[in-house]
Amino acid sequence: MSITASRRTTSVIAALAAVPLFVALAGCATAPSDAGSGGSEDETVKIGVVGKGDAQWAPFIEAAADEGITVELVDFGSYEQPNPALTEGEIDLNQFQHIVYLAEYNTASGSDLTPVGSTAIYPLGLYSQKYDDVDDIPEGETVAVPDDASNQARALLVLQSAGLIELKSGGTIFSDLSDIDTGKSKVEVTALEAALIPTSLPDVAAAIINNDFVEDAGLTFEDAIAQDDPEDPNALPYVNIFAARAEDADNETYLKLVEIFQTNEDVQAGLLESSGDTAVPLQTPVEDLVASLEKVQKDTEANK
Repeated sequence: MSITASRRTTSVIAALAAVPLFVALAGCATAPSDAGSGGSEDETVKIGVVGKGDAQWAPFIEAAADEGITVELVDFGSYEQPNPALTEGEIDLNQFQHIVYLAEYNTASGSDLTPVGSTAIYPLGLYSQKYDDVDDIPEGETVAVPDDASNQARALLVLQSAGLIELKSGGTIFSDLSDIDTGKSKVEVTALEAALIPTSLPDVAAAIINNDFVEDAGLTFEDAIAQDDPEDPNALPYVNIFAARAEDADNETYLKLVEIFQTNEDVQAGLLESSGDTAVPLQTPVEDLVASLEKVQKDTEANK
């Protein structure tokens, strides 16, 4: 996949801040006291991630060091951990989530975490150890999806697109298991913690597996028997981001790290490698990310 070609999707996706959202993922802070207004060289920045061994991080750390910035990665075992750690100041940034996930966290916790840069958008795949084609899955079989709200809604949209279920609402970023029209659906759906789905794959007909856990199931990204379209023009809420506390939104050091991630050739090559060439790298303007976050948070509040 060409990085240059991928970035051409940015202008399309970035235009969506106003469109209805239908689609379908440590220690003490060491930033200096002037972090909110600037920053300086020779800083240590702690970044929370899920998947410290991913191929993009080694060249990213090296490229940051060349700019006088020491990056310390803090690896978390589940998606529930990096945002509270950032809110509490245990880390300085995190990079593991899309806008929908961040909106749900902010709404539920009253936090004000904010995007400071985009990384990529990833297709979400359906995998099976029993069937090579969606059409081969028998009626009445069970399919697993993640139990966290944002990834569950997106997963259900993948299943609907694959013809396995039908959603009463037609599918939104708020769809959950109660939105499934069981009488019109081919399969039953069960929700499991995202990190546990790989080990549960033999027990179900198929499962939506988040990219971070695909290899844990002994699979490759090419093994997906269905997936969503990352270039869908309504995909902005599922763009993955660097997140910071609101007071650090203009921190020059953090913005420099985003620039390094987005433009360094070795980092971008590692990003594609770790995603099995499925990532679509993006340089979406921060103002569009923030506008999307604000809209999703408003919609989330209204949906309560």
